[in-house]
Amino acid sequence: MSVDDNKLSTTALARKLDIPTQQLFATLKDYGWIQRSGENWVLTPKGEFEGGSYQHSRRFGRYIVWPERLDHHPLVAAIESNQRITAASMCRYYPRLHARQINRALAELGLQHHSILGWELSQLGRTLGGQQEESDNSGAFYVTWPHEIIDHPVIHRELTRQSDQIQPASAAQDAEPDLFAGAATDELACHGIDGHVLRSPLESRICNWLYLAQLAHAYQRALPTEELVYADFYVPEGSVYIDCWEENVPANELSGRLHRRELYRDLELRHLEINAADVDRLDEILGRGLLSFGIRC
Repeated sequence: MSVDDNKLSTTALARKLDIPTQQLFATLKDYGWIQRSGENWVLTPKGEFEGGSYQHSRRFGRYIVWPERLDHHPLVAAIESNQRITAASMCRYYPRLHARQINRALAELGLQHHSILGWELSQLGRTLGGQQEESDNSGAFYVTWPHEIIDHPVIHRELTRQSDQIQPASAAQDAEPDLFAGAATDELACHGIDGHVLRSPLESRICNWLYLAQLAHAYQRALPTEELVYADFYVPEGSVYIDCWEENVPANELSGRLHRRELYRDLELRHLEINAADVDRLDEILGRGLLSFGIRC
């Protein structure tokens, strides 16, 4: 929004420069002009030197504004709005995600698919400006995207969800977006992308990982025993049972889990245990564990 004294909010400045809003926020952060302080963006001394100041409103509270002439600043003018980005460079805007997770998310949306050659562009991805590329070094296929893809509402929503960030449900169009902060609510954390209703954030992360790895899986699947004993997850390909061990397992549940562990051993069933401490290393723990059973993902 335009404000008094010919000053513009960061969002309005991005519109004037015709670049994605998130790109401008990230660029100003890279330049050292702004930084995060809790849930808000604040000016650094360098940002104040470049003319940044604060504006207050009843609707948006305090937010940063810039001189309108800033669009002629050499650093700002050097931003290339038509720069193309890859899944790896999108990690700049979703720092909790790895490139593999972003690639899988884009594939789940139907924008690309994984083959023996690498990541191949789909027709839907092509309509959003995707271009098929081939690595000069390895020959592997990958996809590049126009920079404005990060502002696409569907893609931003899905990547935000997977990075466990929350977007205010009724954020106004001109409100400064909360790009890098926020922990997920329990309501969001316990619903899988595939529709499974899970009991904990750890189960949700594992469910989403399996789904985005395109592995069919069951939730709360009975073991092949006469007594009804349930594994947290079951992957039919490879017949692998997966159990989640939360940080603090209640005493009444612990005995059942230990019994289940004995059944796996006695029946020689394939199984994996994922601990709460492993939640940020699922690519390594789950990927390596499933690979040991011949499942590539």
